[in-house]
Amino acid sequence: MPKSSDFRTKEVINVRDGRRLGNIIDMEFDLYEGRITAIVVPGASRFFGLLREEDDIVIPWTQIKKIGDDVILVDVELKDYSSR
Repeated sequence: MPKSSDFRTKEVINVRDGRRLGNIIDMEFDLYEGRITAIVVPGASRFFGLLREEDDIVIPWTQIKKIGDDVILVDVELKDYSSR
């Protein structure tokens, strides 16, 4: 069974447009059921990641399509942003 820390090394890719969303920076859990409910990736940033233009992107577990050795494929609709 993979540990939650194993997920942080995987890059998240949106299958809708092929964009790299980045690595997981946080996860949301349902402690009563003992399962992950969402992953969180950073929003678009500028100036070497110091200033964020957008809030972090919360991706519900139901939007995860495939978890591979190196990447996590998700299917999410995001507003267009040019810095990615």
